[in-house]
Amino acid sequence: MSSIRDAWRHAPTHRKVWALALPMILSNLSVPLVALVDSAVVGHLPHAHQLGAVAVGSTLYTLIVGTLGFLRMGTTGFAAQAAGRDDGGALRQILLQGLLLALALALLLGSLALPLSGLALGLMNPSAELDSLTRSFFHIRLLGLPATLANYALVGWFLGRQNARAPLAILLTTNLLNAVLSVTFVLGLDWGVVGAARAAVLAEWSGALLGLALSRGALRRHPGRIDWPALRRWISWRPLLAVNRDIFIRSLALQGVFFLLTVQGTRLGDATVAANALLLNGLLLTAYALDGLAHAMEALCGHAIGARDRLALRRALTVTGLWALLGSLAFALLFGLGGRLFVELQSDIAAVRAVAYVYLPYLAALPLVSVWSYLLDGLFIGATRAREMRDAMLIAVLLALPLGWLLQGLGNHGLWLAFLAFMLIRGLSLGAFAWRLSRADAWFR
Repeated sequence: MSSIRDAWRHAPTHRKVWALALPMILSNLSVPLVALVDSAVVGHLPHAHQLGAVAVGSTLYTLIVGTLGFLRMGTTGFAAQAAGRDDGGALRQILLQGLLLALALALLLGSLALPLSGLALGLMNPSAELDSLTRSFFHIRLLGLPATLANYALVGWFLGRQNARAPLAILLTTNLLNAVLSVTFVLGLDWGVVGAARAAVLAEWSGALLGLALSRGALRRHPGRIDWPALRRWISWRPLLAVNRDIFIRSLALQGVFFLLTVQGTRLGDATVAANALLLNGLLLTAYALDGLAHAMEALCGHAIGARDRLALRRALTVTGLWALLGSLAFALLFGLGGRLFVELQSDIAAVRAVAYVYLPYLAALPLVSVWSYLLDGLFIGATRAREMRDAMLIAVLLALPLGWLLQGLGNHGLWLAFLAFMLIRGLSLGAFAWRLSRADAWFR
């Protein structure tokens, strides 16, 4: 207990955490705020199926890019450890490998997305209007896929260097431009749902170009050279690909859970799927804000492990953990007291509002349940220990799926109860793995 108190009282660690976390919280909050703007803009169009098309189309797109989140996570861990060793050549190689992987995966996944999206919509059995608008929205969004994945690699690399200003610039540029263009295209030019998709694509490419420009200046401050012959050898790619493989499996399972939420919600009707989308925007708001602290943990823990500094690792864990707990309490109060206003700001469709009001208590409970999985993911990413992240996610899915099946008779209540259980099991599993590694002093092996 005294070691926790001493770590919490270490002022330099607080400064380091907030120097990284605050810019990332601001930039991360812009991501769900764009979703909120899209929902608010399209939610004020006359029909529920228009809002539903953006919700379902965004879910399909997120299913793709969310499974490729390893491009950011894996890059952050390796870049943080390279920075801890002060290895400029490794920093260059990690960035280049991340960008090459982003391009290759964008081409592969883009070619597979069209037939798979048709299959996914067939499983949802949406109305004809919802099906048509969703396809149009999703097909346009795919044009931004290479830029989205390049942004993942760039943001992860900058975070590993403990540079939060560049990700702030990239994400704010992307997401604020998206918000402005969405309002302009949907309402100003009357392009409807298609306008929201076009706005997202233009914003994603703008952010990627800015990130590439910023990386050139950052590399000048880290002398070193890329070992080009090594890039042609498998051994140079194996560590990154091994970590990315496990994070990919973990991310695929997570996006599968969100996809099942959308599928089941769609089967319950257009108003239900739209209401669930509004509430999940609240989850996104919480996740992206608290992920700012998780990003700080990634960079600080990875740096401490690279430098083999056990005291710095303990301080980073304590300070970020306690701040994350306080943040989750604040969000629980926010949704508990202001949930109805949160829904009303996003849509004026009476049927959608009425459904959303019923399920607000679940949204208020989510921050307290989910915060631990966000934070512990940061620890494992910084340590480049992706296998434990993968295993914890698979345990949560395997236990929550049967529960969801048993609760089907409760309709949307059963869906939300199963999702809460999934997030709880995920956090507990990660905590168990972290405790075991700490007991064995295995973080530095």
